[in-house]
Amino acid sequence: MPQTRDFSEDAIAVVGMSCRLPGAANPAAFWALLASGTSAVGAAPADRCGPDAPPGGFLDDVAGFDAAFFGISPREAIAMDPQQRLMLELAWEALEDARLAPDQLAGRPAAVYVGAIQDDYAQLAGRVPATAFTLTGLHRSIVANRISYTLGLTGPSVVVDSGQSSALVAVHQACESLRAGTVSLALAGGVNLILEPGSTARVGEFGGLSPDGTARVFDARANGYVRGEGGGLVVLKRLADAVADGDDISCVILGGAVNNDGGGAGLTVPDGDGQADVIRRAHRQAGTDPAHVGYVELHGTGTPVGDPVEAGALGATIGVHRPADAPLAVGSAKTNVGHLEGAAGLVGLLKLALSARHGQIPASLNFSTVNPRIDLAALNLRVQSALGAWPADAAGEGDALAGLSSFGMGGTNAHLVVGRAPRPTTDRADRPDQAYTAPWVLSGQSPAALRAQAATLR
Repeated sequence: MPQTRDFSEDAIAVVGMSCRLPGAANPAAFWALLASGTSAVGAAPADRCGPDAPPGGFLDDVAGFDAAFFGISPREAIAMDPQQRLMLELAWEALEDARLAPDQLAGRPAAVYVGAIQDDYAQLAGRVPATAFTLTGLHRSIVANRISYTLGLTGPSVVVDSGQSSALVAVHQACESLRAGTVSLALAGGVNLILEPGSTARVGEFGGLSPDGTARVFDARANGYVRGEGGGLVVLKRLADAVADGDDISCVILGGAVNNDGGGAGLTVPDGDGQADVIRRAHRQAGTDPAHVGYVELHGTGTPVGDPVEAGALGATIGVHRPADAPLAVGSAKTNVGHLEGAAGLVGLLKLALSARHGQIPASLNFSTVNPRIDLAALNLRVQSALGAWPADAAGEGDALAGLSSFGMGGTNAHLVVGRAPRPTTDRADRPDQAYTAPWVLSGQSPAALRAQAATLR
């Protein structure tokens, strides 16, 4: 059952979701992949990543786009970065999932925050003549602005680039806009598409990729991260508004924080003190006690250097407060779909939202022997190695809280504190006492689109 603890007036509700991830075209498919312990990592497309690229998490289609649906000409659509196209579609789907009519939001001061750090399409577009649509089609800011323009949203419209923490920083900024009363509705998420071989080559030269394409988070065999692509968005409201509107709430964001390591052994070397600080700051903003956290969705890249640093920070901030017989559970969706880089934090939030809804925590894959540099017992941590129930609060106060971390390679860290949705105070009066049959109405802007909708439903 959902937890019974009260949430503060600053809590933010997740009321809608959308995603396009490796092996998962929507949130329901993503949950099925997570719950079954499936990895969507596979061979890299040679035409996009080069013939010698290691395996990763890839989408089946990065070119498909229904331009006519959004009133965009074929010529402009070709000039658009596929990341713009994908996020337009995901914005529409997320709003529909929130039971909001996207075409009826024009003029509303709703915010759009999107994490995006790659410009692969700009590298490809440089090989063809420029057109009147090239500048807007390739400008990264337009990934968010295109959504606001198409839907007529008048709130902040911002692309966030803080490295690999971009999507979670975008979510945090959206929550701050809602708390400040600047907007009453926000879309937040991230996108990462791997579109040209040089992109993977540059990441490979950095030295962090797993040569065999397997993310082994906290494991002794950890040898690097696995690239992944896709995107996703969440629809956010203040919790009080969501409850008043009768929204279907997936989870609640109680608070969060963003900081930077501010130094350390090197520009791209993770710093344990900085990671511990952002966790403490997040709990101070949320007004929560780290002792009530039962699970943390890790940044969890599976690198020999990063994993021990992250484990140490968690042990010092959360593990130390938990009973010895109830260690903090940790895991990473990067073992399922790869590291979506600028969109990675959104993948983690989707996993937590779906886990909260289903009351279960999926397994973190590829774990057998702990990294010898990580003393799980001393840190009071355990890797979630099988599908299990959402943990109970160690103090007996209903369900435990959860945490979510995302770290940029330049030291910008983000952490959120997440809780399960509150139990409804009254039963829904519009629910029938007995089952009945009703038609499922579909619509599309063309016969082909209608057929596609029917095929998707089937």
